[in-house]
Amino acid sequence: MQDLLTVEKRGKIAIITINRPDQLNPLGKAGDGDAFVEVTKELAADKELRCCILTGAGRAFSAGGDLKAMKERTGAFGGTPAEVKEGYTGNIHKIVNSLWNFELPLIAAVNGPAVGLGCDVACMADMRIIADSARFGMSFLRINLIPGDGGSWLMPRIVGLSRASEMIFTGTMYDADTAIEWGWASQKVSNEALMDAAMELAEKVAAQPPMALRAAKMLLRKAQNADYATIMEMSASQQALQHHTEDHIEGVTALLEKRAPNFTGN
Repeated sequence: MQDLLTVEKRGKIAIITINRPDQLNPLGKAGDGDAFVEVTKELAADKELRCCILTGAGRAFSAGGDLKAMKERTGAFGGTPAEVKEGYTGNIHKIVNSLWNFELPLIAAVNGPAVGLGCDVACMADMRIIADSARFGMSFLRINLIPGDGGSWLMPRIVGLSRASEMIFTGTMYDADTAIEWGWASQKVSNEALMDAAMELAEKVAAQPPMALRAAKMLLRKAQNADYATIMEMSASQQALQHHTEDHIEGVTALLEKRAPNFTGN
């Protein structure tokens, strides 16, 4: 598992790197899902962390599924249809599910192509910052597959149904400017400035109170499916809990005293 993901902690921020640069960071090999589950659980359990960055080593974020394994029908793509289905639910879907359910705010620093499964992985982040060299696309139909990793659910929520349909039905790759125009990413910077920009955003996030951060992310995730009344009820319950924290009093006191707050997670 360690050959897939590397983790570097910088104070309250962790950087997760997909580490198969010689192959453009393909995903879906045996054990990849367990690697993501293990890393996200470990980081979520670290109460000192407040934000994470996900990026790719080398010149790609992730080129998606392993095409060689697909052609040879090995690994997650080998066996009977039932066995291939299990390769998705028992391995590939663990990748995207672990990121979707990750408690900490997650920034995708997209340093190059994010294709197919790699694009879906980037979509699972809360925020995306992209380099000039970034490209994104849903190329599944080009190899007679469908978006099988959550993209058909999430992409319309990010760029709208019409644009998501265009992406999926044509298999077109789009550039960094289009990513900004369509709202797929919130910032575009030079390749050299990417990680600095991601760290700058992560530091702003990490300056917030950790309990409220995780609660706010949970509400945003639940709001993808829940109706307005349900979210309002959940918001009232969460708000009541936050009012009884030391960090709430610290935040109010800091505003009244016109100073920076010191949030401790209590």
